[in-house]
Amino acid sequence: MLRFAAARVLGLVPTLLLLVTAAFFVIRLAPGGPFDDERAIQPQVRANLEAAYGLDAPLTTQYLRYVGGVLRGDFGPSFKHKDTPVIELIAGGLPVSAALGAAALLLALLLGVPLGIGAALRRGRATDHVAVALAALAIALPAFVLGPVLALVFALRLDWLPAAGWGDSLDQAVLPVVTLALPAMAYVMRLVRAGLLEVLGSDAIRAARARGLGRWRLVVGHALRPAMLPLVAWLGPATAFVLTGSLIVETVFSIPGAGRFLVEGALNRDYTLVMGMIVVYGTITLLANLLADLVYGWLDPRIRH
Repeated sequence: MLRFAAARVLGLVPTLLLLVTAAFFVIRLAPGGPFDDERAIQPQVRANLEAAYGLDAPLTTQYLRYVGGVLRGDFGPSFKHKDTPVIELIAGGLPVSAALGAAALLLALLLGVPLGIGAALRRGRATDHVAVALAALAIALPAFVLGPVLALVFALRLDWLPAAGWGDSLDQAVLPVVTLALPAMAYVMRLVRAGLLEVLGSDAIRAARARGLGRWRLVVGHALRPAMLPLVAWLGPATAFVLTGSLIVETVFSIPGAGRFLVEGALNRDYTLVMGMIVVYGTITLLANLLADLVYGWLDPRIRH
């Protein structure tokens, strides 16, 4: 297990370096620049701005400087937020985005796993059909549609919950968390249902059933652990899903998370801000995938070989 974990950890470094390299050069291939929206800017002023931010150096030199800064934990200054380091901007909004994503993922697991187990044990019945249909609907509805609909019904019409905001009261988190959690819950339910049905149809479970084991003992003691393997494999990408999905949810519900910086930086060609968000989101995604791989290897020792 230690060799398996060490190999996965060592694989993070080149993957993250490849991500940073690709993002650095792709961003600069896009038309426009960070100072193009300045009105009637003089060539000398533009040259001074580019020199101040190091944009007058060759591209390879800029890249090496940036990678060196990232290794020191320095993402550079924002081009649009004057006198504000990118790391400070991200540190101010990332805890909000992380709390929103973590709450949504936890809710998705708490609801999706029992629903998946129930649907699998009632395969072909009305409850199974209803659960599968609702899951398909939750996956099909994008957040920019689901969020406003929930706000219209529960905030504006029924006046049960606030339509926007974050941090002042717990009820402000209900609508954005539910909006972000519903598609993830649908995926969890479908994965658990499919995994459990596959395991219940295996020869090992048939043999255990023939020995007279009860239904719940059979499910909990023998079938549930291998049935969780598809869900564990999905949890790594799911972290990226709830983080990137929160970009839309934060906009809909006016949440001061870090997602707005990625959108704002892309629109304003704020290279350092966009790169900082990519590095942070990429690191979180890689660490989540690493954790999922380790848990997967623990659940199924065959993966380690």
